[in-house]
Amino acid sequence: MKKILILGAGTGGTMMANKLRKALDREEWGITVVDKHRTHYYQPGFLFIPFGIYDKHDVVKPKSDFIPTGVELIYADIDKIVAEENKVLLEGGKVLNYDILLIATGTHTAPEATPGLKDKLWQKEIFDFYTYEGALALHKFFKNWEGGKLVMAITELPYKCPVAPIEFVCLADEYFTKKGIRDKVDITFVTPLPGAFTKPVATKLLGEMLEEKNIKVIPDFYIERIDNDKKILVSFDEIEIPFDVLTIIPMNIGSGVIKRSGLGDDMNYVPTNKFTLQSDQYENIFVIGDAANLPTSKAGSVAHFAGEILFENIMSAIEGRPLTAQFDGHANCYIETGFGKGLLIDFNYTIEPLPGTFPLPGIGPFGLLKNTKMNHYGKIIFRWIYWHILLKGKELPVESLMSMAGKENIQN
Repeated sequence: MKKILILGAGTGGTMMANKLRKALDREEWGITVVDKHRTHYYQPGFLFIPFGIYDKHDVVKPKSDFIPTGVELIYADIDKIVAEENKVLLEGGKVLNYDILLIATGTHTAPEATPGLKDKLWQKEIFDFYTYEGALALHKFFKNWEGGKLVMAITELPYKCPVAPIEFVCLADEYFTKKGIRDKVDITFVTPLPGAFTKPVATKLLGEMLEEKNIKVIPDFYIERIDNDKKILVSFDEIEIPFDVLTIIPMNIGSGVIKRSGLGDDMNYVPTNKFTLQSDQYENIFVIGDAANLPTSKAGSVAHFAGEILFENIMSAIEGRPLTAQFDGHANCYIETGFGKGLLIDFNYTIEPLPGTFPLPGIGPFGLLKNTKMNHYGKIIFRWIYWHILLKGKELPVESLMSMAGKENIQN
């Protein structure tokens, strides 16, 4: 029997386990998934926890609930990938052989990488919301906070879900307005980007929206350290930003097993062909989701769209055919803007977010680069879609490759 080995049971790994198990003969192909954690987190839901919109029960389920029958699930730490020998070493000495390896080890926050971040104010007056524990701690803090300087800062690129910090400051604006203390809360958004987002059209729109909400944007700020005693952010060129409470996106890095295996770049992401999703080094290794060094967003929608292409290419590899399916970097993100409204952006490697309607031209029901209630509902509904459709590898009524249908081409 031939073997497919999937490292990681997050969004990408779970989705691919479901797709492949449905397609492959169980007598010919065995599928094994390895992950050290038993709990699956709906990570987009962490954003809502600090503001009491979601609670912990909305974002947590057992990983085993989503691994299909006929797939072996092993809970273990991975020691090393020995790619030259087509095997993976687990801690404790167990060896797993493979014919095809799918790396879905994701990315994680590394607050210890920024001087002063994980110091005495950590999860007391300095928080992240990219972890379950951080989001819960921030929720507890906000319930009794009476105002001051709230700074939302990004340490370094890339990081998961690029729009989440923008959503955070928008929801903070709504939260403190409804608490009646918005006039006592000064909100500042600090980013190493030249604006609120990476693409010009979306950056202009989002920047104007934040200005209307009286949220200050400080661009081109590269954090060198955090002074816990003075409660200031310090940039590499010694510019200082004071805070009373700091919400921060720590540095994101890939899994340590990628580094130990000699398969990663300096951020532990696997060099990957951005079109075929095949490892640059080994023909029988493929990569999905945040583990790859793709020049696109590290977001669940990217893993979903890439998964459709990856499935085709793995099936081609199994059947000895050329890898003809090509991923275009398609990303699709709902952006919560507060007060029951949201934006939607749809883009890929070469085309930035454009105005229009999605997914049906002229009909929608969602508006691209429009601040609408329908887009907010799309964001909320996505949690159900994630648990019941996306993770289980089922088809969604959205093409994996980005379409220009319904979009206004204003790039030229």
